[in-house]
Amino acid sequence: MNVERITTGGRKLTITKDHKELARIYLYFIQNDLHDKPYALMEDLFVQEEFRGQGYGKKMVQAALEEAKKERCYKVICTSRYGREHVHKMYQDLGFKDYGKEFRIDIG
Repeated sequence: MNVERITTGGRKLTITKDHKELARIYLYFIQNDLHDKPYALMEDLFVQEEFRGQGYGKKMVQAALEEAKKERCYKVICTSRYGREHVHKMYQDLGFKDYGKEFRIDIG
């Protein structure tokens, strides 16, 4: 088997106030041989508990989508755990579709 190292880029987007991080999201750009454009993976959307329900999560996702458009991504994917219906609703309200399942194995 041949193994070729590839590099991927990304961004960390934050909302801060008085040097305190209120919200964050990571966005990774991934290229493969199946498409001529990259896709983006949104990961680790987080809003500090006292700021939840004020639209920060939605702002973070919208900003991440804009960054993905700037990078000419053909799709954006994200994952969310079962039982997070309010988060799932936010994603669906922003135009995301429930497209499948995530499979995971913890190895470390």
